[in-house]
Amino acid sequence: MNATVRTTRTVVMVFVALLFGVLLGANFFAAPAPTTRAFSSDAAVQPAFIGGTILQEQERVFREIYDLVAPSVVSLHVTVQRGSGGMPSFGDASGSGFVIDTQGHIVTNFHVVQGGTRIEVRFFDGTIKAARVVGTDPDSDLAVVKVDNVPVERLRPVVFANSDNLAVGQTVLALGNPFDNEWTLTSGIISALNRRIVGLGNYSIGGVIQTDAAINPGNSGGPLVNLNGEVVGVNSQIESGSRSNSGIGFAVPSNLVSKVARALINEGRVRYSFIGISSRPIDLDLMEQFNLPDNLRGVAVLQVQQGFPAERAGLRSLSNNAVDVITAINGKPIKDFDELIGWLAIHTNPGDTITLSVYRGGRTLEIPLTLVERPRSSQ
Repeated sequence: MNATVRTTRTVVMVFVALLFGVLLGANFFAAPAPTTRAFSSDAAVQPAFIGGTILQEQERVFREIYDLVAPSVVSLHVTVQRGSGGMPSFGDASGSGFVIDTQGHIVTNFHVVQGGTRIEVRFFDGTIKAARVVGTDPDSDLAVVKVDNVPVERLRPVVFANSDNLAVGQTVLALGNPFDNEWTLTSGIISALNRRIVGLGNYSIGGVIQTDAAINPGNSGGPLVNLNGEVVGVNSQIESGSRSNSGIGFAVPSNLVSKVARALINEGRVRYSFIGISSRPIDLDLMEQFNLPDNLRGVAVLQVQQGFPAERAGLRSLSNNAVDVITAINGKPIKDFDELIGWLAIHTNPGDTITLSVYRGGRTLEIPLTLVERPRSSQ
């Protein structure tokens, strides 16, 4: 083959390759989702376009949720009296809250308003009002305050979601005023459910939502919402060595929030159910000692308190010979003590009779138990 022919064929091949590349590029921009992919490189490029579309849709949803929920969120500035006697001192605290009805009731955290002598509420539209405390509940770290003489059209109540239907991995958004940066939106997912955090009374808070959405000082009392803009929880605590977000935040679940808020508005206090037990973890030592199934989950009873429902129903304290393990309440499986105290707080009232499924000595017993009111915390 002479040089001229080789050169001609080379030029033709280069021209064809360039033409095909131009056509392929035009096809990519004109038709971003082709039904036929001739080359693997085409498939490699395609997800970038799809990903961009997903991100744009996510941005649109986040903007819509912000526009929907932000007018319901308030910024709280609290004057706090410290010390007593002849030389009291005063300081400032801040936090977040949200409107729950057209009467002016606002939910926030107890620790936001604790010790407050004056509460200033700032609304999204610029309205500023003084608020008074309606009721507080240290055991759930929740409080309700109220503003008066605000036109109904300026009050935008939130909608509560059913927190029983939450699942790990769901997208959630936090709204609030971190470090006094008002009406800030952050996003994340539900990292875990049925966590337990310390309340400000004598009891822990169960059934708590864990999230990696950024929560910082000042977010306390603000809403955690789902992609429908419904409140799933109240942002309350973080786990951090620096008092700033470390990716582990906790929110009191919406079903408990709505129950506590109703009780504080209607009665001024919350009445919790009580069984009267302490527990210990189910670990390998316990399984080997009592020959428990290796997949048994529940609440291992450590101590039954005298005079309370557990003792009257026949539950037993841990001994060298036996252990009672509560595996379900009214047929609903309970995996640990955190879930048990959360379920009791949300779904029962003093005086209710429940049925405990108790694993004892290789068999499961169904034990009825009538709940009493939990001893009150001192504030």
